[in-house]
Amino acid sequence: MSTFLTALAAQRLLPVLRTDDPDAAVTSAQTAIEAGLRLVELTATTPDWARALAQLRQRHPGALIGLGTVTSASLARAAVAAGASFLVSPWPVPEVRTVTDEAGLPFLEGAFTPAEVASAVARGPVKLFPAHVGGPAYLRSLRQVLPEAVIVPTGGIRLSEVETWLESGATAVGVGRDLFSGDLARHVADVLAIAIPSGTVRP
Repeated sequence: MSTFLTALAAQRLLPVLRTDDPDAAVTSAQTAIEAGLRLVELTATTPDWARALAQLRQRHPGALIGLGTVTSASLARAAVAAGASFLVSPWPVPEVRTVTDEAGLPFLEGAFTPAEVASAVARGPVKLFPAHVGGPAYLRSLRQVLPEAVIVPTGGIRLSEVETWLESGATAVGVGRDLFSGDLARHVADVLAIAIPSGTVRP
């Protein structure tokens, strides 16, 4: 868990790759990693995601390749078998946490309401989803009562909004479609310039 949290806090950007083409997923994830990202999240909605994940793990053993949209114990076990470095759920899924605890993997648990977020924070880092519904102001309100929580807002966030989310208290920001459209390498460089303060050494 400590390696994951250190990388997450240093990178401050969690790329979320959701696509219907597993080969495109591999290519895009490789571009993101080569552009300077250490953490990359594939999603279980991607066809043949296990093959894509295994390929990335083989080609980039130093990267942390996770699987998102994990909503069942069976899916979680398949992700562990495929070599996932961490798992992410869109909402609270206790059986997924059981699998990650048994496997010793980090788990970014999805939550939205204050009660869900507070409950998840007691167990580890939290994915605030769907973040765009509440916006940065909602995160600021949560931060007032959960100042030490590791919170990663995800869902409907555009590249132009990353800085505002970070200023509002996000530990890192999950960005999907907007990051992986167009010139990915340039997008990554632009966002990292915002997310990582000048002089900070990446892990």
